[in-house]
Amino acid sequence: MINNDTIVALATASGSGAIAVIRLSGKDAISKVDANFKSVKPSKYLVSQKSHTIHLGHVVDDKRVLDEVLVSVFKNPNSYTGENVVEISCHGSQYIQQEIIQLFLQNGCRMATAGEFTLRAFLNGKLDLSQAEAVADLISSDNEASHQIAMQQMRGGFSSEIAKLREELMNFASLIELELDFAEEDVEFANRSQFKDLVNRISFVLKRLIDSFAVGNVIKNGIPVAIVGEPNVGKSTLLNAILNEERAIVSDIAGTTRDTIEDEISIGGIGFRFIDTAGIRETKDVVESIGIKKTFEKMDQAQVVILLFSAEKFMTDSKRLKLEIEKIKNRFPQKPLIIIANKIDTLQEVDLNNLKSEFENLHLLSAKTGDGIDALKEKLTGFVNTGALRNNQTIVTNTRHYDSLLRALEEINKVKSGLEIGLSGDLMAIDIRQALYHFGEITGEITTDDLLGNIFANFCIGK
Repeated sequence: MINNDTIVALATASGSGAIAVIRLSGKDAISKVDANFKSVKPSKYLVSQKSHTIHLGHVVDDKRVLDEVLVSVFKNPNSYTGENVVEISCHGSQYIQQEIIQLFLQNGCRMATAGEFTLRAFLNGKLDLSQAEAVADLISSDNEASHQIAMQQMRGGFSSEIAKLREELMNFASLIELELDFAEEDVEFANRSQFKDLVNRISFVLKRLIDSFAVGNVIKNGIPVAIVGEPNVGKSTLLNAILNEERAIVSDIAGTTRDTIEDEISIGGIGFRFIDTAGIRETKDVVESIGIKKTFEKMDQAQVVILLFSAEKFMTDSKRLKLEIEKIKNRFPQKPLIIIANKIDTLQEVDLNNLKSEFENLHLLSAKTGDGIDALKEKLTGFVNTGALRNNQTIVTNTRHYDSLLRALEEINKVKSGLEIGLSGDLMAIDIRQALYHFGEITGEITTDDLLGNIFANFCIGK
């Protein structure tokens, strides 16, 4: 899959800006830029310059000057892709960007495909596959937690843990394979007691990594939180208070929100996606009925549900509200549920104390004044176990890795069972090979063109 052609693409975001960076990679990248670059210093050629140097000059098309630029030179193998790489920092005019890119396309370069620079880095051994995937996660990270996880993975935290397990397992696999060559002599090269300890340790690590996916997945993709309740209890006001902006229309007319409104915010470094829903009530209005149906769909999809009531209703209609709460709990028994009494600014202190004593785990707030909003945010972050994140433990966020870990654990459990019943080495070797195969899928020792195509198709063009 390694190509010797030279690729070119815009490395910065498309559109106008102060500057733009155009990246080239390939055996002839430096010489192709050199042919259309005039340094401010006479007789200065890029091909004769040291790696990791920057040069001021002009990109020219024949005698026409396209722009004054800074050219950064990175010579193989000490570059991002492991090939010769040139990065041209030009002015951010879209016209200038396209003129420079077209110039190099006309002179034998090819437009890079999505993620091709990182693909070449992987194929040239600069990154393993899990590190390459972390590059895409790092680019798309939009909160502190997802950024921290992507950085740790890109530095090789996850892949080094997997590689260490794979190496130890491979050493024992080699000894068991060696036993097969001396089957007639009935010798045992692999110490079964030590092998059992290794298998137990691998099983423990795999289970920890698999369990971390529950946390990693929500950190990477954000936690959807549905705000539900009857009409006119302050759902839209609560959304606006959490986001600290007028995102949803607020009025005294019941049923104002007829469709879902969504927005995201980072709380404590964790991304949350809040969904303001239509008020739940009996209605003959066709449009409002569709909105209420969507409310229940969003509750199904959400990982946390905020059930909002007016504080005054807890005082006057507590029996009915308790039944409503039980209905929601029974419908979503596994879903974290935050029950909120809103509009506490309309009650006296004695009434608030009565509410606290009568309703367990009831959260009191006023979306109008902001009282209780900070406590609600703390409650939400409490649903995410960030202890592993703070301790720099490896957290799995990638579905492909999760699937390979599950398959590897399945094979390791077969090996463990084989050890317990004294299974012959030739049969155990089959399960060990399969476990090693799934480890290799994660780091890229084992790949297919289809797999690489699927992974790198999700990258941006210039990366």
